[in-house]
Amino acid sequence: MTNFIHKDFLLGTPQARELYHGHAAHLPIIDYHCHLNPAEIAQDKRWDNIAQIWLGGDHYKWRQMRTAGIAERYCTGDATDREKFDKYAGLMPKALRNPLYHWSHLELKNCFGIADRLLSPETADSIWNDSSKVMREPWFSARGLMNKAKVEVVCTTDDPVDSLEHHQAIRREQYPVQVRPTWRPDKCWVVADLAVFNGWTDKLEVATGTSIRTLDAFLAALRQRHDFFHAQGCRLSDRGLSFVPDADCSASGAASIFEKARAGKPVTSEAALQFQAFMLHELAVMDAERGWTMQMHYGVLRSNNSRMAAAVGPDTGFDSIGDWATGTGMAKHFDRLDRIGKLPKTIIYNINPRDNELVATMCGNFQDGVTAGKMQFGSGWWFLDQLDGMTRHIEALSQLGLLSQFVGMLTDSRSFLSYARHEYFRRMLCDILGDDMARGRIPADMKLVGPMVEDICYNNAKRYFGFWD
Repeated sequence: MTNFIHKDFLLGTPQARELYHGHAAHLPIIDYHCHLNPAEIAQDKRWDNIAQIWLGGDHYKWRQMRTAGIAERYCTGDATDREKFDKYAGLMPKALRNPLYHWSHLELKNCFGIADRLLSPETADSIWNDSSKVMREPWFSARGLMNKAKVEVVCTTDDPVDSLEHHQAIRREQYPVQVRPTWRPDKCWVVADLAVFNGWTDKLEVATGTSIRTLDAFLAALRQRHDFFHAQGCRLSDRGLSFVPDADCSASGAASIFEKARAGKPVTSEAALQFQAFMLHELAVMDAERGWTMQMHYGVLRSNNSRMAAAVGPDTGFDSIGDWATGTGMAKHFDRLDRIGKLPKTIIYNINPRDNELVATMCGNFQDGVTAGKMQFGSGWWFLDQLDGMTRHIEALSQLGLLSQFVGMLTDSRSFLSYARHEYFRRMLCDILGDDMARGRIPADMKLVGPMVEDICYNNAKRYFGFWD
C-alpha cells in the first residue's frame, strides 16, 4: 500500500508533479515571520520526547483535542508527556479533513522519518519509540531541525523592550542561518488598559535609560529602540490588530491622551482608537525611514472563553475570526503615509476570508511602480493556513493582483517542526498551477511557469527583504 504522505502527495497532475519536484522541492526556506523562541535557538534546545516538541504550546492541537472530548489536563494540564501523546494519537483518526491531519503526518515524515504508519491508538506505541530513537541522534535539536529543512533566514517576533541578548549570542557564534528579530510594538498604543500600557512604558524607560512622562519622550524612546533593533539585524516590523482604526488624531491630541494615561486616568474608547491611529502612523514612518517591511496581522477576536482564559491564560486556543469593518481605516492609514512619501513596504495578513478581495484590491491602490510587489497580500495564517484558506488567498491574489510577485509562505509558528508548512504550501501552489496547465488555463510551458514557482517559493522573498544586502 502506498504511504499516505508520499512523494506526489497533493500533486494531482503530471504538470503539478514536474513543477514541484523540478522547481519547488529543492529550494531553501526564508521564514520571514515566526514565533520561535530565540533563546531555544541560541541554546540549541533538545527535547526528551515527541510530546514535548509536538504538543507543548500548540493551541492548534489543544483546540481540536477539546473538540474530541479530551480533558484539559491532557492539553495544558498535569498529565504526563506520554499520556498527552496517547490522547493526541487518539484524536488523529477523528481529524480527517482538518489540517492537523496533514501537518502531523508531514512532520512525522520530515522530522522523524516515519511515513509507513498513520498515527492512531494502534500505532502510538511504535511511533513513540521510533521517534524517541530519532530524537537521541546528535543532529536532532533546534538548529538541527532548521538545518534539515534548509532554512536560510528566520525572523522571530520580539518586543521593543527585549534585550535581544539571544540574537546577539547567535550572531557572535556566526551560525550560518540568519536569525533576525522583528519589531512588534503592540503594547505601545493600548492606553485603554492602563495597567498594561504603563507597565510596558515603565519597561521602556528601563530599556532606554530615560524618563518618559511626555509623548515626545515616548516617541524618542521608541526611536532609540528602533535604532537598536536595526543594529541587531532587524528589517521587519509587525502589528497585531483587531482592525485598523478609522480615526484622526493630531500630535497635540495624542500628547494629551498620553499624559492622561501616564497619570493613571481612564481613557475613553474613542480616545484610545485615536491614539492607536496616531501611533500606527508614527511607527510606520520609522519603518519607512529605515527601509523596513511593515507587517500587519489583523482580525482576531481573542480570549472569547473568559472562564478558560482565566484558568490557562491567553493564546491557548480560545480565539476566533473577528468581523470588524476595516477598509476605510486601512485606506486612510496608507493614504496618510503615501501622501508624505513614508509608506513602507507592507504585508497585510487578514484572518477573515471575507476580506480577501478587500485586501487584494487595497494593495493595488498603493503600489508605487518602483518596488515590485511593494504592497503584499500576505499568505493565509492561523485559521487560514490550510488548503482551502491558502487556495482562496491565491485565487483572490491572482485575479486582483499579480501572483507572480508574491513573497510566499511563512510558518507563523512556535514549533521547530513547522517547516513542513512550507512544503505544504509549495505542493498546493504547484497543484493549482499544474491543474491550470492541464486544463489549458495557462500555457503548458514549464520554462514559463517553473521560474514563477521558484520566485514565489524563494526568489521573491530574497529580493524583497534584502537580507543579503
